[in-house]
Amino acid sequence: MRLLLKRIFKGSEYTIGRLYTEINGQMILFCDTLEPIDRGLKKTQSEAVIKSRKVKGKTAIPIGTYAITLKEQSPKFRLRYWAKFCDGYLPTILGVPCFSRVLIHVGNTVKDTEACVLVGNNRVKGKVLDSAYTFERLYKKLKAADDRGETLSITIQ
Repeated sequence: MRLLLKRIFKGSEYTIGRLYTEINGQMILFCDTLEPIDRGLKKTQSEAVIKSRKVKGKTAIPIGTYAITLKEQSPKFRLRYWAKFCDGYLPTILGVPCFSRVLIHVGNTVKDTEACVLVGNNRVKGKVLDSAYTFERLYKKLKAADDRGETLSITIQ
């Protein structure tokens, strides 16, 4: 299953995007996203360039395509009410240069993310709402695809 995240607003404090899921070869809008500041990083850039532009906890991950796994449990979120249904096994974005433990998870404002992708509905400036509900729907789609043996990936543009 492929996800596509198109960043549509790049502000001075946060980045808003649209997340699409693939259904029968078509990319269909699923929800909105919230990330830290997009600093123009690309997966193809050298680690030196990425490190020189990255501000810890306040930088969106580089654009590019990444694998996703559901096999890593988050010690931080494992016991949160919204992660109990999956026992804290959150979608983890793999192979992000100069970043570690990048997740897709619940949150409403940029304060809820250090580099992770928050999902929900962007009905209020600088926020995503309905995040827990949106996350559970997305997780179930990813889990079903993973159970079918599909490769999970995300492309960020």
